[in-house]
Amino acid sequence: MEAKIRKIGNSLGVILPKQIIDELHLKTGDKMSIRQKGTNLELSPIDPEFEEWAEAYREVNTDYKDVLKALAK
Repeated sequence: MEAKIRKIGNSLGVILPKQIIDELHLKTGDKMSIRQKGTNLELSPIDPEFEEWAEAYREVNTDYKDVLKALAK
């Protein structure tokens, strides 16, 4: 699948094909994660519920690192 880079204001953007939008259930206002892997870009939808869970995990892991290590033994 191909997409053309277009000028959008002072930025550049890529218009996602409808097929991808439908398959990923994307809608206006959804957030995307952008990662550069070498010369490639990886776009992934951000799941707000997962982001909340991941942040809570990071906090617990940081605050109770020693306790978690002891429990894992």
